[in-house]
Amino acid sequence: MGNTFGHLFRVTTFGESHGPAVGAVIDGCPPRLALAEADLQAELDRRRPGQSALTTQRREADRAELLSGVFEGLTLSTPIAVLVRNTDAKPQDYEEVRRAYRPSHADYTYQRKYGIRAWIGGGRASARETVGRVAAGAIAQKLLRERCGTEVLSYVARVQTIEAEVDHARLDRVAIETTPTRCPDPQAAERMIERIGAARKDGDSLGGVVQTVVRGVPPGLGEPVFDKLEADLGKALLSLPACKGFEIGSGFGGTLLTGSTHNDPFYAEGGRIRTRTNHSGGVQGGISNGEQIVVRAAFKPTATILREQETVDVDGNPTTIKGRGRHDPCVLPRAVPLVDAMVALVLADHYLLQAAPAAVLQSAQETET
Repeated sequence: MGNTFGHLFRVTTFGESHGPAVGAVIDGCPPRLALAEADLQAELDRRRPGQSALTTQRREADRAELLSGVFEGLTLSTPIAVLVRNTDAKPQDYEEVRRAYRPSHADYTYQRKYGIRAWIGGGRASARETVGRVAAGAIAQKLLRERCGTEVLSYVARVQTIEAEVDHARLDRVAIETTPTRCPDPQAAERMIERIGAARKDGDSLGGVVQTVVRGVPPGLGEPVFDKLEADLGKALLSLPACKGFEIGSGFGGTLLTGSTHNDPFYAEGGRIRTRTNHSGGVQGGISNGEQIVVRAAFKPTATILREQETVDVDGNPTTIKGRGRHDPCVLPRAVPLVDAMVALVLADHYLLQAAPAAVLQSAQETET
């Protein structure tokens, strides 16, 4: 199974939704990075369930335990193990799923692939697996901020047909966290809250789009030909539960333009090469150009709904199933820290890939002298 992500900054997540714990092992983090459990907790608190009326009411504290890789508050460059214990699992809510396949879930596909599945809560297919990603992403974000001044800002740009209008020049974490929707447009956020509440009351769910703006990205990140920066970003975001679409820069909208209007002209400013527009989304030829990276991730409506649906059981017999337990009527607000984490993991990995040859060359030069 593909439980490990990254090349030099490598993350392996572990645990099932209703098992004893979930977590991650992060390998390749450089030494002497100041790190404490509080650094991880800030991001885990943004992801945890039960944080508002818009999310699942499963009550998990999601307290991070740093088990290794840190000594006297600094990373050692040895594997960092993070554990988060599950404390509010309710397996009885999934008894019906023991034999019936939930529509648009991984029940049937996991069963066909492995001949066995963790039917209680969906096991590894549950969004609970993302706890480890967020913990690892918190480390990646700290590394990026301190080593190259990079800031990752994701927000809810759309819920169903409600679109936010956001000035990226004024975007910050405070504006994003102002409402439970994590939409920095107050008017759109209010309409989103109403729409999500109506869907919950109707036993249904909604999807939408998370947009990410990354500032302070150094030029030169990306490994052509098959490890282009946007290719790794796409893989990272599409690996998230419920993510069904990815765009960078102008995305599909760019197909409506002509080359003369879509191209990003270069100019020089203060000794730095810039582009006057950013239809490329900060990446050209698979390599960052130093402009803001702008990506979007599309999330489908939550698959578990509180309505009766047609399905079949494990023997192929027709039956019906109705969602039970505690589920998000819209995953978008809690998807924001997941997107932050995955984008940061990709950039941290490529930062180390770019820095590695320079470090080797410097070491060789020092050896010669």
